[in-house]
Amino acid sequence: MVALKPIIKRVNFAVNTHYMTKKSILFVLTPLLFVACFTVERDCKPFQTGSFSFTTVVNGDTLVSTFERDELIEIDYYAGIADTSTVRWINDCECIVKKLNPKSFQDSKAVQMKILSTFEDGYVFEYHLVGNRSNIQRGRVEKISD
Repeated sequence: MVALKPIIKRVNFAVNTHYMTKKSILFVLTPLLFVACFTVERDCKPFQTGSFSFTTVVNGDTLVSTFERDELIEIDYYAGIADTSTVRWINDCECIVKKLNPKSFQDSKAVQMKILSTFEDGYVFEYHLVGNRSNIQRGRVEKISD
């Protein structure tokens, strides 16, 4: 029996290691299964046209602008001033917006927008100047009407 003790210890270690390995794999894979099953809703087509409201915070001030968009044109209204831009859709969820009558060099730069997720009455998006991905901003837009 004394001669069998080292062999029994090795067998018990192997059995316990095998059990722990299965338990560890299950522990790691279970959360991954839930994450893999989560998909963000992105039904972008309904948000390509209509009237919208965009709220943002700049230097502690909450600013609200509204805009109307059809397939080719977007008209922004901010502080009583209307500004018209062209809209070119790259795919259902990404577009390039460029002002028709820029008043400065900065205004003349196109902005790329990408809808990240949609919900019943709006969407979350990111935007940046075309060619400058170092300053990506995010925002949330509410759809006012079709």
